[in-house]
Amino acid sequence: MPNIILPARYQPHVVIEASGESSILELDKGQIIDLYKTHGALLFSGFGVDVPQFGAFAKRFCKTSVMNESPGRQAVDAAANVFTVDGGDGAFSLHPELSREPWKPDVAFFGCQSAPKSGGRTTICDGVALVRHMPETIRRQLEHRRLLYIKPVWPSLLEYWLGTADPTDAQLAAPPPGCPYYFRRHPEVGILRVFTRPALHKPMFLDEPAFGNFLLFARFNHGRSDHPVLDDGREVPEEWLQAIKATGDRLSAEIEWKAGDLLMLDNTRFMHGRTAITDVAERVILTNFGYLDFAIPSPEEPADAIWRRENFEPPLRPDHPRANHAKGPAGA
Repeated sequence: MPNIILPARYQPHVVIEASGESSILELDKGQIIDLYKTHGALLFSGFGVDVPQFGAFAKRFCKTSVMNESPGRQAVDAAANVFTVDGGDGAFSLHPELSREPWKPDVAFFGCQSAPKSGGRTTICDGVALVRHMPETIRRQLEHRRLLYIKPVWPSLLEYWLGTADPTDAQLAAPPPGCPYYFRRHPEVGILRVFTRPALHKPMFLDEPAFGNFLLFARFNHGRSDHPVLDDGREVPEEWLQAIKATGDRLSAEIEWKAGDLLMLDNTRFMHGRTAITDVAERVILTNFGYLDFAIPSPEEPADAIWRRENFEPPLRPDHPRANHAKGPAGA
């Protein structure tokens, strides 16, 4: 039986240490699910997880997974959707994985193949705790608000979701049921895709509000205050973002990686980031982002969403290295 260390002050995650097991795949799946549902963040240490075990462990819990199309990720085992993290050496603000898109995955798996000697620590923060501890005035402002994610389109994206690269106004107004966006024509920039989510949402396995969206990453990594915006089209006030960031920074814990460690995060509850990396070459972190076989899908996403039926590769921009122009759901 593994040694299980439950969360404590300054440690929001469960630590599961190897104790005689020869492989992480020997652990009891039901016990892991129970710990995951209750605590939302599990760090497995001492199991010496390699690339095949990392992919197999993720598949034990996920029917399907999604490819994160961010530039700089390198395929390690593309068939198992195992890639490295984003390139670069900068610090990352707190965010749930792929919260900038409507197919935000249920779970994020991270695995350490080579641990940095200094820097490059993964940071994690419980979004439920962040809501509990953020200033009351900010929480009240966010409680009943929604966020709008508004982005441009390109021909292959329209082809994927609508079945045509040149849709009529009627087609834009009535996308197929499985499409996660609605569309609007803008007189200056053309067609825009839009989706919306609550500013504070309910995680999959906890009946409390959580903060978990793209706001902090957009503002403090991309320098953007206009993505996402509030439901009335206004930017989220800077003072709100600064207060939320300060609260998240105060509540965050750092994962000091050891080679062979694996981190399993409830992506509907926890956010993650990283500290600045001292030496990019010595830090190798694996990723897999999936949809749980015991999921409770959010009513915000389409019924029988395509990412829950098959491994999902989003329609890519024409200039993306892996871009293809295959028809998607609308043409199926």
